[in-house]
Amino acid sequence: MLNYQNKNKTLQSRFTKYVQIDTQSDPLSKTIPSTAKQKDLGKVLVAELLEIGIADAHLDEYGYVYATIPSNTDKQVPVICFCSHMDTSPDCSGKDVKPIIHTNYQGQDLVLPDDHAIVLKMSEHPDLKDQIGNDIITASGTTLLGADNKAGVAEIIEAAAFLVQNPEIKHGTIKILFTPDEEIGRGVDKADLKKLGADFGYTIDGETLGSIEDETFSADGAVLTINGVSAHPGFAKGKMESAIKILSDVIAALPADCLSPESTELKEGFIHPVSISGSVEQAEARFILRAFNDEELQANGELLDATVQNIIEDFPNSTYELKITEQYRNMKKVLDQYPDIVANGIEAIKRAGITPKQQSIRGGTDGSRLSFMGLPCPNIFAGEHAFHGKQEWASVQDMEKAVQTIVNIAVVWEEKA
Repeated sequence: MLNYQNKNKTLQSRFTKYVQIDTQSDPLSKTIPSTAKQKDLGKVLVAELLEIGIADAHLDEYGYVYATIPSNTDKQVPVICFCSHMDTSPDCSGKDVKPIIHTNYQGQDLVLPDDHAIVLKMSEHPDLKDQIGNDIITASGTTLLGADNKAGVAEIIEAAAFLVQNPEIKHGTIKILFTPDEEIGRGVDKADLKKLGADFGYTIDGETLGSIEDETFSADGAVLTINGVSAHPGFAKGKMESAIKILSDVIAALPADCLSPESTELKEGFIHPVSISGSVEQAEARFILRAFNDEELQANGELLDATVQNIIEDFPNSTYELKITEQYRNMKKVLDQYPDIVANGIEAIKRAGITPKQQSIRGGTDGSRLSFMGLPCPNIFAGEHAFHGKQEWASVQDMEKAVQTIVNIAVVWEEKA
């Protein structure tokens, strides 16, 4: 086991600094990155990487951070990339985050000071039962924390510093990639994999201690536009066909006891409306479609279309358009062709003194798309929990284990070369 110790609390210092930088992405923006403030964190990370001694660290025009830790071995080792995203979810404010460290957690309810209605209870967060004696970081109750994915960012920076400071630890060339806009599905739109030059990768964006995820949802996005008929409401009988009401009927007709996030688990997919807007004349809803295989995903899209057709038959003067676009696909298709990637990740987790948990994730990571772009990329735990909301939390000790795991991955690849 490598002798990484967070003696000077540099890991949580990095993390608490990063979460105070607002990097919320915006799905409605057309710019790249979607919000310029994501570059604020990117500039900080580049400065820290340069200070560590990583000479080529830089931020590009699209908000991506690239850096290289040169090989210090004579072996021909595959080039490994560690990747995390800098943006936070649009679902909850990331402005003016006030991180709080709850030291030596003993199982008590954690009441957040700026909103006493926000309470972390072990009964609602089962992973807290494994955190007795550990230090838990939360926000103050009015924002998300940003552990998704600034925990991963901090862990990669901390691991990079440890490797540079300990040149006796042999490793091949290591690439670092920090991305914008992952939370809105655009995290690798402008990633330059030729410049990156990595053979395999690991996103550090997982939850529970010891988890390594080699399977994700396959995902599509859908935009449904209803074109109704507007008329003066005082003289609308027999004329008006409200796009708002048609759209409401469509959403109400979708299955509630299955195929919805509220009613599914494990390998079950769903059709989920995430936003609606419009007027009597025209209304729009955006959906996300999820399944673990492409056939079920296609069936979900067909069910949505059939539901719309069935509803709109009652409105002869109205029309609709349903546009379904691919977001990402289950990375397991790619990773199964390169079993050493996951096997080496599992070995690295074991060397950190942790029981590995190989599993699927009901979501996606940058690795989902990177895998199909030519950079096979499973997901490693980062210690982030309850993300996208005000109850988000992270464990300092789990984050330390993530740093050990990152370093161990580099070592395992070198040893097996």
